[in-house]
Order: sequence, then C-alpha cells, then structure tokens
Amino acid sequence: MACFTFVKLMMVLFNLLIFLGGLTLLAVGIWVSVDGSSFLRILGPFSGQGMQFVNVGFFCIAIGAVLVLLGLLGCCGAHKESKCLLLTFFSIILFIFITEVAAAVVALAYSSFAEGILRAWATPALKKDYGSEPVVTKIWNTTMTQMKCCGFTNYTDFVGSKFEKENGGSLPPICCWTNSTPCSSEEAERSAVQGCFKHILEILKEHANIVGGIAAGIGVLEIAAMIVSMYLYCHLDNRVS
Repeated sequence: MACFTFVKLMMVLFNLLIFLGGLTLLAVGIWVSVDGSSFLRILGPFSGQGMQFVNVGFFCIAIGAVLVLLGLLGCCGAHKESKCLLLTFFSIILFIFITEVAAAVVALAYSSFAEGILRAWATPALKKDYGSEPVVTKIWNTTMTQMKCCGFTNYTDFVGSKFEKENGGSLPPICCWTNSTPCSSEEAERSAVQGCFKHILEILKEHANIVGGIAAGIGVLEIAAMIVSMYLYCHLDNRVS
C-alpha cells in the first residue's frame, strides 16, 4: 500500500512537471507567433542567430499542446486512479517511443532512405513555394544563411523553380560564393556550395555524443513513465479489493 501511494505521488508530480512545461512552451509559442518582434527584441544581440524567423512558435505550440495533454492524462489518471486514463497515457507514450526508435533506426541504418523521404518533402517546397510563400522563404533563407548552404541537396533544387523563373534565371545569392545577384546556375555549379542536408548531417556527426545522450535521456524518461503508469494500472484492482 505504501509503495502504491509513493508511486502514485511520483506519477502525479512527474506529470505535473510535464503539464507545466507544456504550458510554458504553449505560452511562448503563442507569444512568438502573435508578437514575434517583441520576442526578438528581448533576445537582443542573439536575435540574429537564427531566431529571426518567428515560425518556430508553431513548433512550440504543437509540442506544448502534446505535453499538456500528456500531463493532464497522467495526473488525472493517477489522482483519480482511472485505469482508462492510465492506459491512454501508456499508449500515447508507447506510440511516441516506438516512433522515435523507428525514426532512429531509419536515420542510422538507412540514411539514404531517410534522405529520400526528406527530399520528397523539401524539394517540391523549394521549387513551388520558395520566393512566394513567406513562411517557407523565411525558414529556408535563415537556414541557408546561418549554415552557409544552398537548397536541400544543392543548387539544383532551385533549377526550374518558380523563384528562378520569376527572377530571370537567377538563384538565391547564397548559392554562389560571391553571394551576390544575379547568381546564375553556371556560377552556382562552379561555387559548389554544399546542400543543407549534408551540412546538417555533418553537424550531427560532430555532436553525436550530445545528440545520443539527449535521445537516451528522453528514452529513459519515457520507459520510466510507461513502467510507472502500467504499475498503477495493474495494481488498481488489488487496491480496490
């Protein structure tokens, strides 16, 4: 009985932290999305280091909403001793965990396959939306400027694109070492600026230990949450009896 009460209390406190963290992310995401200029002014000199695109707020909103939902399910399930809520909490954590493991396996063992999936999303966006959709344009401009890369694979992602046609055959300036307009396909080919995907892979390899440690830590927390929720779920009948 004492062990059950202790685990229940830990479950409530753990999910309360998740809930508060989710609310914080949600609030920051809404603030950045609604009033991004004020947010960037607060950052001061750091505002130019990749944070000038405020659409990161939508990502914070999505993650925050998921964390709030998980926190509510976990807290209510443990406090009310509801097997339904506990099982729902366990199922969501298990789904997230399996998705993360699958993504890691694909990224590690089938990097070319992962690259193909990302290219299927990124290349059409560059060809159709870059230069016309403010969100896509701002994100890619920020990424290419900060990482000093061109396109997803390389400059060929912009060849035949809507941006090239509307700018008389000129590509984004970052695709040429001269970093000036017009940036022709021939000049971009001679410049051989690396694609952003390869650049990201190099950064991940350089920081593999940090990335792996963070991923392992998240995985341990998820496993612990599943064990605790399943323990409470299985021992509720004994507590009632």
